[in-house]
Amino acid sequence: MRRAAVDRKTKETDIALVLNLDGGEVKVSTGIGFFDHMLTALGFYAGFGLEVKAEGDLHVDGHHTVEDVGIVLGQAFARALGDRAGIRRFGAAYVPMDEALCRTVVDISNRPFLVFDAAMPQPMIGDYDSCLTAEFMRAFAVHAGLTLHQQCLYGANAHHITEALFKSLGLALKDAVRREGEGVTSTKGLL
Repeated sequence: MRRAAVDRKTKETDIALVLNLDGGEVKVSTGIGFFDHMLTALGFYAGFGLEVKAEGDLHVDGHHTVEDVGIVLGQAFARALGDRAGIRRFGAAYVPMDEALCRTVVDISNRPFLVFDAAMPQPMIGDYDSCLTAEFMRAFAVHAGLTLHQQCLYGANAHHITEALFKSLGLALKDAVRREGEGVTSTKGLL
């Protein structure tokens, strides 16, 4: 079973996360309503089972909570994949959200890299600082071992842009983790 559980406790956050790449219930509680909504969308569109319980220093702001959830989700993703044998490896998706159109392309390469090209027209989405989307994506890509490219081709609403980015990430990951064979999808023979 492609499943992993990761707990991480620092002076800033306390996170317990369970990830099942092959499905299951999605339950998220981070104390940041919009972020919960985004993680729920990510898990749903990826077809993952995802349980996240996070407590953070929200009296400061949401940065540590959002970034640390990205770290823990990335670690769980890497552990759940194991040696990455048999996966498709690459995935891509476009998602329109009203006036916004976003694209995500992913390579489960074990070479972490993020290209993030999505300006946020509004600084806040409820209690969520819209610049934290890039922080989450960076933490997730680095700890999951992903090459991750995300772009908003156009859009005027930070809520719509962010939602399209999370949903397209889910769809791209769903494609990339799909089993297609037995060996590692690399001419090098190793990811």
